Amino acid sequence: MSPEMPGRKHVMQYSICVSGAHNGETVEKSALLAERLGEAIAKRGHILTTGATVGLPYHAATGAKKANGISIGFSPAGSLREHLRKYRLPYHCFDFINFTGLKYVGRDLYLVQSSDAVITVGGGFGSLHEFTSALESGKPCGILMGSGGTADLIPQLMEILEPPQKNLVIYSDNPEDLVNKIITILNKNYTDIRDQIAHDEHWFLDTNAKQTKG
Repeated sequence: MSPEMPGRKHVMQYSICVSGAHNGETVEKSALLAERLGEAIAKRGHILTTGATVGLPYHAATGAKKANGISIGFSPAGSLREHLRKYRLPYHCFDFINFTGLKYVGRDLYLVQSSDAVITVGGGFGSLHEFTSALESGKPCGILMGSGGTADLIPQLMEILEPPQKNLVIYSDNPEDLVNKIITILNKNYTDIRDQIAHDEHWFLDTNAKQTKG
């Protein structure tokens, strides 16, 4: 999470990850749904994070940029050259790419830990990895029902595996509604920090702030 840019300060921005399949049937089925997720995150003034890849994450990034939002990608590559040449991943739909150099498995964990919440649309094994990592990390997890793949299997997995933090999993078949629900949870979780930022309290060492004598 981060405070907004100058001119819009005192309002928190959450980093919300959209996780989904990079290829396969769910990409064709749910491309528009992923784009709507990215657009909804941007319109609410928050930051979209993805795995800087093709497929549904790409469509989410495209949606965020269409809404003039901020899109940050976490690449498995260690450099732009590797990102483009070895992994053959997109570039233009990101405001910033974090070249993790961690390959796909390590990138997934880094992406999840760098996000305040994770939303799953469609998805395969990679999305399942990101979902379970997010849930075990105590992150709110949004599931876009009806988008196929991992997303539609998660309710069954929750019943069979009975994870201790299943209350963090939120379901909806509407992208905008799901984003709103995730933001509501984050607002509640970060009430104290939001109040601190709103009052411009200096909890960090600010050499420019006026010093008061005791």
